[in-house]
Amino acid sequence: MAADSDPESEVFEITDFTTASEWERFVSRIEEVLNNWKLIGSTARNPLEKGEFTSGVWEEKSDEISFADYKFSITHHYLKQEYLTDKEIKEESEEDALPEAMQDMLSMSNDFPPRAHCLVRWYGLREFVIIAPAASNDAVISESKCNILLSSISIALGNTGCQVTLFVQIQQKSRRMYVGACEGPGVRTDFEMVHLRKVPNQYNHLSGLLDIFKSKIGCPLTPLPPISVAIRFTYVLQDWQQYSWPQQPPDFDALVGGEVGGLEFGKLPFGACEDPISELHLATTWPHLTEGIIVDNDVYSDLDALQAPQWSVRVRKADNPQCLLGDFLTEFFKLCRRKESTDELLGRSAFEDETKAENTDISQALQKLTEPTTVHMPRLSTMSSMVHSARKRMHRHRRVEESPINNEVLNSILIFLFPDATGDVSNAKRSTSRGSNIATFEEESYNLYCQFKSAPSDSLTYKLALCLCMVNFYHGGMRGVAHLWQEFVLEMRYRLENNYLIPGLATGAPDLKCCLLHQKLQMLNCCIERKKARDDGRRQSAENALGDCMERKVSNSKGTPEYPNNKGETSQQKSWDSWSDSEDEFFECLSDTEELQDSDMKEGATKGEEKDGGKKDKWRPEGRLHQHGNLTLLRTGDPLYIPVTQEPAPMTEDLLEEQSEVLAKLGTSAEGAHLRARMQSACLLSDMESFKAANPGCCLEDFVRWYSPRDYIEEEFTDETGDKVLRGELSARMKIPGNMWVEAWETAKPIPVRRQRRLFDDTREAEKVLHYLVGLKPADLTQHLLPCILHAALLKVKEEESMEDIPSVRKIIQHIIAHASKLLRYSNPDIKKLEEIIGQIIASEAIIARSRSLQAKFGIKKCEKEEEREELERFVSQLLEQPEVPVIGAGRGPTGSIIYKLFVNAQRAATLTPIDDELRKPGSSDEHRSSSGTVSEFPPPTGREIILRTSVPRPAPYSKSLPQRMYCVMLKDEFRLAGAFSSDTSFF
Repeated sequence: MAADSDPESEVFEITDFTTASEWERFVSRIEEVLNNWKLIGSTARNPLEKGEFTSGVWEEKSDEISFADYKFSITHHYLKQEYLTDKEIKEESEEDALPEAMQDMLSMSNDFPPRAHCLVRWYGLREFVIIAPAASNDAVISESKCNILLSSISIALGNTGCQVTLFVQIQQKSRRMYVGACEGPGVRTDFEMVHLRKVPNQYNHLSGLLDIFKSKIGCPLTPLPPISVAIRFTYVLQDWQQYSWPQQPPDFDALVGGEVGGLEFGKLPFGACEDPISELHLATTWPHLTEGIIVDNDVYSDLDALQAPQWSVRVRKADNPQCLLGDFLTEFFKLCRRKESTDELLGRSAFEDETKAENTDISQALQKLTEPTTVHMPRLSTMSSMVHSARKRMHRHRRVEESPINNEVLNSILIFLFPDATGDVSNAKRSTSRGSNIATFEEESYNLYCQFKSAPSDSLTYKLALCLCMVNFYHGGMRGVAHLWQEFVLEMRYRLENNYLIPGLATGAPDLKCCLLHQKLQMLNCCIERKKARDDGRRQSAENALGDCMERKVSNSKGTPEYPNNKGETSQQKSWDSWSDSEDEFFECLSDTEELQDSDMKEGATKGEEKDGGKKDKWRPEGRLHQHGNLTLLRTGDPLYIPVTQEPAPMTEDLLEEQSEVLAKLGTSAEGAHLRARMQSACLLSDMESFKAANPGCCLEDFVRWYSPRDYIEEEFTDETGDKVLRGELSARMKIPGNMWVEAWETAKPIPVRRQRRLFDDTREAEKVLHYLVGLKPADLTQHLLPCILHAALLKVKEEESMEDIPSVRKIIQHIIAHASKLLRYSNPDIKKLEEIIGQIIASEAIIARSRSLQAKFGIKKCEKEEEREELERFVSQLLEQPEVPVIGAGRGPTGSIIYKLFVNAQRAATLTPIDDELRKPGSSDEHRSSSGTVSEFPPPTGREIILRTSVPRPAPYSKSLPQRMYCVMLKDEFRLAGAFSSDTSFF
């Protein structure tokens, strides 16, 4: 206890005053990041090639460091190149080799890169690290903080041996002010910068900048080593004068859309509504000069743009130019997000029948159902007047001025969609051929609509999508879309009721490769086709019966006695109109009791025939199509006939999904499997009944031999007499107990197809399709037709691109097809991804518009010489693909002459000098007038850039000769000097 209470035994915490400070931790963190990025020591890469700063790949990686609670971002920028191996380094290494950054400072192969980081342009570096405040609104302004940061990077460079240049960003970020350092063995380069808002008068020319450079390097040698000079003047053309873009202005007051981009029904517009080229930048460069060769001071200048050995041009593109196709797609796509229904937009139930409100008496309704009425079968030529019968009732409740689409435009659209309504068959053919021309524009057009899951480009669905897109843009917006859709659905019902096929749709079952709306219209067309065939058959039968009656009347008038027939025969003497109405529409759908009675009657008749002498031992065959080769029935030996069968019920993809869901819900139990098999065997049962009716005395083996030959196995064997005969039997799966085929055969009755219950109830399916169409909101309709619009837009872009031959647009088109084919195969594609596809189509349109604008400005079509025209076309193509394009022959070539003319005309317009049609040739003796005191026809440069380089010993005459560099840029409101000055630190 005494020991525990001894104060000397207590442990005191000792404060270590050698703990690292915040500044030391900051320096340590910089060194750690440089180690992680493997920037320690010297690196060796191949010398820079010409233009590598522009053509090469630049990469960067970032990290975050902090000085106390102040956060900095540290970023490594570098040109991706392969490093030399150790063997190559030993072969090329020299003693006391300079760091890579110092070697790059003297390189002249990448002066004035058109697209690079500002430090790359100012200092010519291929690799550097920047330390800047992490927050965008933070800035290092005070001189003490700048010095602390410079000291930090100097210590980090010295401790790690890193030879990569480190920069620190100071002042506000918008000023782009950097200071930095680069260290090597015995050498150091300091990077300094001056930024002013106004160019000082004494430094507004080359001679003044040379004075600054010489005083800064402070070379003790006399005379000074030669200073290399590189100069670039940039001229900006904004006023194009008569060289405008070739797009015609929009005519929004036109009735059907006018001539904007060649707009007409069935075609999308194309082109820009404004000039997509805002500026043209001409850079005149003197790449290799020395101090004494050229004179440029405040009195005289030899720097004439027309005498520059190198010209290069770049164009500044307008930001998001308004384009017609892009506006159409964007406005149509906006409908997908709307929630209004057709009733809400048009003010009442658009598809409501007026007779429902007038005939409220139930007795009248029942009388309407039971009372026979004549069926009027209008001619196709009168269809145009009857198309509007339903819509007249709606117009009674809607004033003309309230209709989103006026009648003239609406009639034009409906005639375009339904050319057969006018009764002009040639018009329909022309419409079809025009659509087929669009479809065959490219060989892959068929594959395109399959990939997009849209519709063929000559189909009604495709035309409807284009018309709705145009109506949405020009005629009423969303209300116009609802109005046209209402008229379209009324037309569908009219065609169903009057047995008119829908034009622009392929015959047969719905094509599952197309969009759901196209499938629904194909399903409705199938219903109309079945109904029309059934009604035509009844009419033909009635006409035949009426003809027989007339023949009997004629024979009676000649003295032949007439014996009255049964009641059914007298009923056939009625007119076709009354007969068709008195007949039950579902006459062929017999009940099971009627089928049994009919079968019993046939069996009774067969037995009676056997008693009468056995002339016939079977009922009369019905529903035969043709004989099936040489096959005969196994039991009777009679020829085997292929029966007339019902076609399978056509299905759309949503019906197939519903059917698969119902079958899946039955489960995997034996009862569920049996019920599922019975549901799927409706078509099989119908074919068995047709086969029995066509082949009396047949058996299941006969049916299998026709229906599924692989399930009937024949073997050859020798009988008792030694003859080889064939013996057949059913396959193993047909002999399984409880086989569905056996059960169906036992329950099947000999009923021909004309008396069977319909597998496909076209009346019910047609009403389901119409109900589906009526219930579609404009937003739902837009989503259904969006694949067709994207398909049409892409075909339009491909058509326009084929005239211009632009490689970048072809790449975009390929990317759109690959992306859209994956996205549109699903029923509910991602909206954001669809926006990206539309954005790519708009970008393609803008590129093509820029190409046409440049072609018009450079007068390619007016060029008479083939070689010059090809050179101009190549030049314009490169302007679209590359950031900067050199001009062959500079100001003396054909392209340079056109550029010179553009600038001179702009200059004369600015000085109110008359513009001459024929200008003097560039470079003539009287062209350059700056020395004579007159105003030059060429405008003054917008920006001037000058690079000065030399290699001198610093700080002493016996020091190592090291690279020195200074970059200067002079603009209207900016003056910047960026200097890199090296010194020998071996003895200093």
